[in-house]
Amino acid sequence: MDSRPTAPVSLTPRAARPPRTRRQFIDLALQGGGSHGAFTWGVLDRLLQDETLEIAGVSGTSAGAMNAVALAAGLMAGGREGARENLGRFWRRVAQASPFHPLEMGPLAALWGPDNPWLAAWTTPWRQAAGWLGSQLSPYQLNPLNLNPLRDVLRETVDFERVCGCNKTQLFIAATQVRTGALRIFRQHEVSIEVVLASACLPLLFQAVEIEGEAYWDGGYAGNPTLLPLIQESPADDLLLVQINPSLRDELPTRADAILDRINEVTFNASLLKEMRSIALLQQLIAEEEPARRRRNPLLRRIATLRTHRVDGGQALGALGAGTKTQSQWPFLSMLFDRGVEAADRWLHENRRHIGRRSTLDLGQAFGPPTGA
Repeated sequence: MDSRPTAPVSLTPRAARPPRTRRQFIDLALQGGGSHGAFTWGVLDRLLQDETLEIAGVSGTSAGAMNAVALAAGLMAGGREGARENLGRFWRRVAQASPFHPLEMGPLAALWGPDNPWLAAWTTPWRQAAGWLGSQLSPYQLNPLNLNPLRDVLRETVDFERVCGCNKTQLFIAATQVRTGALRIFRQHEVSIEVVLASACLPLLFQAVEIEGEAYWDGGYAGNPTLLPLIQESPADDLLLVQINPSLRDELPTRADAILDRINEVTFNASLLKEMRSIALLQQLIAEEEPARRRRNPLLRRIATLRTHRVDGGQALGALGAGTKTQSQWPFLSMLFDRGVEAADRWLHENRRHIGRRSTLDLGQAFGPPTGA
């Protein structure tokens, strides 16, 4: 009997759907967040079921980059269904790489559900010990052979020739240059396994990834994800952010682990917050410009017409804690997938009719007032 995990069944799309006569282009901005990227997998799965939407461009960082390349390779192999299958294949392979996978598929599989308190009590001390050890020793000491299980996962599930040659969508992958701290955007023809690993390289877990003589760390430090390439180079005027790191926390963290979690969230949202506030400020200034002057500058024209949207998993995923971003057990990934499908289905039901017409995300309300306002 085949004991490999199978992908969760997607929700049946709701009955209220717009007429399937006109296709509209959207761009996707996919945040990084470790295994919480399985939420984004669910969002993508649901969006791919809406044949009225065409994904014009994707900007991805870390787990968002992995979802992006799996999506592009699948689109080239078999269109929408090929993309859904390839995304599922990628995340199943992530689960199979988990050291706990044999137990999950054995007779005690029921004990490995994501809500099992016994599992959390048993694994938490090990995760805390690993975190402490990682804070004392660098990956150059702990992992001198520079082993990364994601390398094999990507090699087995993503055809990078198809990614580089994809004519179904545009890709932009972000990484942070260690030497300068600057954002590096890798465009489609440059994308490789090394590029994706660089985008997902957490410096306390993995050695820096070297590309063309430069060392790179996780793209989340400089662009999580970066939006400007989509605005400048994609034909779509609708940009959908899939956010998996919470922007807002109502409670003040007082425990050491909660403080570290919030530091992690603030750090990996900082670049997105800055970009969103800059876009809001520019749109405000452009609205006050004379129309003739607006038309002369292509970038100003694009920003003026940009419509922003968001599927927000941040609060729900944030409740799981930053420590769960390293969990790759199949029941946990399946739960995140289901939440992503539900969130995207809810967003489509409430906002689908507004795509191509107006923004459904108020940047000032969601990310604070524009810089200088």
